[in-house]
Amino acid sequence: VQLQASGGGLVQAGGSLRLSCAASGRTFSTHVMAWFRQAPGKEREFLAAVSWSGSNTYYADSVKGRFSISRGNAKNTVYLQMIVLKPEDTAVYYCAAKYGLIDRESYQYDYWGQGTLVTVSS
Repeated sequence: VQLQASGGGLVQAGGSLRLSCAASGRTFSTHVMAWFRQAPGKEREFLAAVSWSGSNTYYADSVKGRFSISRGNAKNTVYLQMIVLKPEDTAVYYCAAKYGLIDRESYQYDYWGQGTLVTVSS
C-alpha cells in the first residue's frame, strides 16, 4: 500500500504549483484524502482534506483561498493546487488517507505518502 506524492520543487514567491498523490496497492475510493505539510523545526500542519466522493472539502485558515484540493476521476488520486505561494509555504508536503469522516488531526490518518519538498524563494 503506497501513497506517492509528487510535484514539489522550487518556485518564486507569487508562483504556483500543483501537487499530486497517487495511491497504489489498494483502493482509496472510499477514503478521505488530505494534505499536510511540515516545515523544519515545526509540527506537521493540516492543510486540506476531501471526502471520498470529492464533493466535500475542508481547508485550514492559513491556506483558504490559495490552495485547492481535488480528487481524480478514479478517486485514487488527489491533487493540491497552490497559488500565490509565499516563502512561509516552504515545507515537505505529505498526502494522507483515512477511512470515515474528514479530520484535521494527523494521528487520525492511517496511510501516508513519503512527502514532496516545496521551496518558495523570496
